[in-house]
Amino acid sequence: MMSEVATVIVVDDDASVRESLRALLTSLGHSVQIFADAQTFLESKYRDRPGCLILDVELPGVSGLDVQRRLAELGSVLPIIFLTGQGDIPMSVRAIKAGAMEFLTKPFKAEQLAVAIRAALTADHAARSERAELAELRRRYDSLTPREREVMDGVLAGMLNKQIAAELGKTEGTVKEQRAHVMSKMQAGSLPELVGFATRLGLMERFLARPK
Repeated sequence: MMSEVATVIVVDDDASVRESLRALLTSLGHSVQIFADAQTFLESKYRDRPGCLILDVELPGVSGLDVQRRLAELGSVLPIIFLTGQGDIPMSVRAIKAGAMEFLTKPFKAEQLAVAIRAALTADHAARSERAELAELRRRYDSLTPREREVMDGVLAGMLNKQIAAELGKTEGTVKEQRAHVMSKMQAGSLPELVGFATRLGLMERFLARPK
């Protein structure tokens, strides 16, 4: 299955700005989608697609900052480049703290926007790759049987096979077999790799929190 082409999305209520941005972004080789208002964008499929969002702050009705907050609530990883007609430092600080990639004041240089877009698309690709990898790790972990998870817990706790067997009331041979199943299903080639997977899944926290 081919991956989706990244789209640069523009949301601005000024028609002249929309068209000038469309022309600029197309000339830079980007796939572009234009929206005249925030609500239409939020109701579209593009909020979940790979790419980045060029967003006017001063939109009528639902503001740019409202859109940023709404996307965060929806769990979107779409990077945002804000555009504003006036330099408002408190507003820009608020936007950046909330995760915006850039905050540009109109008029801006084409190169400024081009650099911001490259950074945003790189960040979007990395975030989506991380999500996909975590989803795959979760799928692997969910494929383990309850007994295999018990054995995995023992392994992550640093226990030897005989110690796990004693704690679970199993034979050492059974534990060894189930440990092999864990490593196979998790696609871990070594103990450090298994620990790394468990850390990314948040499974190590309970062991780290144990009193010594």
